[in-house]
Amino acid sequence: MTRPARGPLHMIGNAHIDAVWLWQWQEGYQEVRATFRSALDRMDEYPDYVFTADSVAYFSWIAEHDPELFDRIHKRVAEGRFEIVGGWWVEPDCNIPGGEAFVRHALYSQRWLAEHLGVIATVGCNVDPFGHNASLPQLLSKARLDSYAFLRPQAHERELPGQKFWWEAPDGSRVLAYRIPHEYCSPGGEISGHVTKALQQLPVTSEPLMVFYGVGNHGGGPTIENIESIKQLAARDLYPEMFPSTMRRFFDEARTFDGIPVHATELQPHAIGCYAAHSEVKRQNRLAEQLLLAAEKWTTIAAVVGGTRDATAELGHAWQQVLFNHFHDIAAGTAIEPAYDDARDQLGEAKSIAARLANRSIQSIARQIDIPAEATMVPVAVFNPHAWPVTATVELELGYPAPLRGAIALTEGLAGRALEMQEIRSAATANGRRRVAFTAELPPLGYQLYTMRPGDTSYHLGQPASDGFVLDNGIVRVEVDPRTGWLKSLATADGPNVVPSARRQVPHAQVIDDDTDTWSHGVRSLWDTTGAFEVTRVRRLADGPIRQVVRVESAYEQSRLIEEYVLDAGAEAVEVRVTIDWREQLKTLKLCFPFALDKAEATHEIPYGHLVREQNREEVPSHAWVDLSGPEGGVALLNDGKYSFAVDGTKSGRPVLAMTCVRSPVYAWHDPRRLDADGVYEYLDQGIQRFRYRLHPHAGDWRAAGVVRSAAELNQPITPLIECFHPGPLPEQQSYVTVDGPGAEQVVVSVVKKGEENDGSVVVRGYETSGAPAEVTVSLPFLGRSIETTFGANEVKTLLLKPSTDEPATEVDLLEWDPQQPPPGLAR
Repeated sequence: MTRPARGPLHMIGNAHIDAVWLWQWQEGYQEVRATFRSALDRMDEYPDYVFTADSVAYFSWIAEHDPELFDRIHKRVAEGRFEIVGGWWVEPDCNIPGGEAFVRHALYSQRWLAEHLGVIATVGCNVDPFGHNASLPQLLSKARLDSYAFLRPQAHERELPGQKFWWEAPDGSRVLAYRIPHEYCSPGGEISGHVTKALQQLPVTSEPLMVFYGVGNHGGGPTIENIESIKQLAARDLYPEMFPSTMRRFFDEARTFDGIPVHATELQPHAIGCYAAHSEVKRQNRLAEQLLLAAEKWTTIAAVVGGTRDATAELGHAWQQVLFNHFHDIAAGTAIEPAYDDARDQLGEAKSIAARLANRSIQSIARQIDIPAEATMVPVAVFNPHAWPVTATVELELGYPAPLRGAIALTEGLAGRALEMQEIRSAATANGRRRVAFTAELPPLGYQLYTMRPGDTSYHLGQPASDGFVLDNGIVRVEVDPRTGWLKSLATADGPNVVPSARRQVPHAQVIDDDTDTWSHGVRSLWDTTGAFEVTRVRRLADGPIRQVVRVESAYEQSRLIEEYVLDAGAEAVEVRVTIDWREQLKTLKLCFPFALDKAEATHEIPYGHLVREQNREEVPSHAWVDLSGPEGGVALLNDGKYSFAVDGTKSGRPVLAMTCVRSPVYAWHDPRRLDADGVYEYLDQGIQRFRYRLHPHAGDWRAAGVVRSAAELNQPITPLIECFHPGPLPEQQSYVTVDGPGAEQVVVSVVKKGEENDGSVVVRGYETSGAPAEVTVSLPFLGRSIETTFGANEVKTLLLKPSTDEPATEVDLLEWDPQQPPPGLAR
């Protein structure tokens, strides 16, 4: 009998290890050691056996607690029999982490591999996550990963142009991708059934194919029975040629064939419930990422301006805590409840490090501002972390010193223009504390000094001036409907109302019966409403030149919802501060935003990019903004910690944008298991959560409206610091990083950090946001340097500045290496 006319099967021995899932990280830690030891033992028994593993965190665990085992791994890596793939800290969720987070997965992981094992990964491997964002091909290729293996979405969820294909990012970057068939793990015994099922999903072709095997999820890896089974199957004519192999060998062979198709968008969907499950871990991840990015900017500047010590190692440790909690079952919300106590502590450590370093750095700069002593004056330095001018509302808690117990006169600088100030609700209720707000106009990535003195010429108590529900700052006009709790109108000063009439609206806070499992397996939409929150009270809380506030309180069954509509002076968006006390089980809460927009296009932020998507009610993963724009303008919805959205565009001129705020399935409940009617279970997202969103109406599209920058300002806010008197070399206002040139509005500088080589170099990273080339000049006055460069459409660009001003800035890859050269110290 002759063999089937099918390409050879590259059999990839692996052990998928969930660091956290139905167990906590300590159990995963031990399983890594047991699995790697088993793999090495199999190598001693079978000379042709090869083992493949990803997740650099696992190798770091072995190195820190079992040096003998690590030495054995090192030896087999050098022989080519222990293949390291992935190039990331863990197998992360690929929908929740921000764009820079994927950079750090590669940066810290690839450099760790080069230092400790003398190799880097060249094949990306992320088989277990629940979808993959469209920016990944660029982020992979610029981290020296030219290929990518994944499993989901599977064939029944998303038709792809082939088993292998060129996966193309919006900037044009490509990696060779391969959807592995059937599963990434196999039973522990003979595997003919596993191979047969894989072959049933593979094309009939003479080109090479790849099949994974080995016991997985809780580790384990290939067994003796697995390996013997492959030898037996290879000797039978019923199966194609098969042999132990590496992913590198497979991709090298696969890319030699012509006619490989191209896929140029995201790899979705799978498990749409994961975009919203466990609100808190998602919001804390957003906070941690943004705090670290801000801290890096200030520590880098302060090291030069303030002489503070290098913080690279501390920041690296904090980032690694965040990266670990990107693990797909943590970030997706699908792990057991105790795992989230660990995540809280680990993300809390990262946030604490970031906050401490940012505070140290900002204070080391502020202490050098020249502020002469004046008995009744209180100085305030306000710091802007963005490389563009920002107008924002400063909030300060005051109580001491005594000179400011009464009305306050506010001045820009020491003796500049007089500004208005308004008293707002304090966080304290005792000891004479109060909270004040004023509008600050801040220079790019720098600070502005303000001074407060006793006086009442421009001080306002902010008491409600009426019981009406209109908020108007001359830029945006909002009217809250006391009957529905949603809006009657939302418009720019000279634009049309983008809210449809009441009879054409849908309920704002909708409740959906959701009996899907934690992942929401088997569904693509969570839309059919079964109930809605009813308004219980609407009242005006504040009126003044700085801030106007209307508070809406609503209820559904045992749950409560508070939305405070806040419109500040100079703001182009109304901010809504949300408190939810959620007591429902097996239900989902969506906040729905019906708009009157003709021919609207829905654009969603993704990591380091954006994507236009269909308006078909399906849940999709998005980041800090979603925009609906038509020919005459639009509205952007900004948020500080939500990731699950859907748009219903089925009614012409009346799209509905929905933000999924809460899902309450049982923890780690996986279909097809059914819940016992008498069972005792713990449900997700019970209790209080808080977040903010903003509604930004605009003329033109989201690009002209500056939506990307507005969302960044919400997520990485300004920092005010009450100061004291001291002489110093610094002026009242200072900027440390600016972006100028014809493409300045298109480029966001997301990163300013110390280089990883510890040689005094500084790394600047930015990305193009509008989808068109951009010529810019990036200036760093604190280094006495400027860089003229051109960003390609949707490009992420990394620039490295050596300490010597004689050397021009060089473009480097995401690993901070020359992309034209092999990794330092490694052979090509």
